[in-house]
Amino acid sequence: MTQATEKLILLVEDDELSAVSLKLFMEKRGFRVEHERRGDRAVERILTLKPDAVLLDCNLPGKDGFDICREVRSQYGGAILMLTARTEDVEQVLGLGLGADSYLLKPATPHLVMAHVSACLRRLQNTQEVEPDDQRFGQFSINRATRTVRLGNVEVFFSTVEFDLLWLLASKAGNVLSRDDITIGLRGVEYDGMNRSIDMRVSRLRKALGDDADNPQRIKTVRGKGYLFSRTDWD
Repeated sequence: MTQATEKLILLVEDDELSAVSLKLFMEKRGFRVEHERRGDRAVERILTLKPDAVLLDCNLPGKDGFDICREVRSQYGGAILMLTARTEDVEQVLGLGLGADSYLLKPATPHLVMAHVSACLRRLQNTQEVEPDDQRFGQFSINRATRTVRLGNVEVFFSTVEFDLLWLLASKAGNVLSRDDITIGLRGVEYDGMNRSIDMRVSRLRKALGDDADNPQRIKTVRGKGYLFSRTDWD
């Protein structure tokens, strides 16, 4: 990652006019911006550059943004913000389910894009500044200072928002957290009753942690109440 004073953003966008406009806007505000036009080169550039954030268009020549997000998410810990002209809810759910941290509909103004980027970077920076702290349950361990998760001898990788959700659940192990508790804990706002991104991310956490999708024991669903991170069932 770059120093806090000069965050590196990788913009993956094939629309030259939009890319140049957004690049200039962000560079004038202190960001360093690299631009990639092709989807089939994006994975290598993300993993090589390790930018603080990736602005990822969904429709790209060579490989679409969803496939790119899927391929890099387990190896890349920075923020991924997807940009698309598609308005269907299923597309947004898919992007978030693959590990995107934010999802913006095009055309989005440079001010709005930068606001989302800045919010993701602030959340990541605030977490990194916290004193080292571990949660351990059997073979499971999570460290919010290094932002690492281990299950036995294997390190498990998560997106920024997935890690934040997992830390919140683990730090409240043995307690039921409602969707309201979770959205307030992560975003400082109340649950709107409609957004299903929490459920999608819990599903992703379960899969990555080897939990039974049909009968989860590690991150349990308490019907009508919310989710409970188990203190046991980690052996």
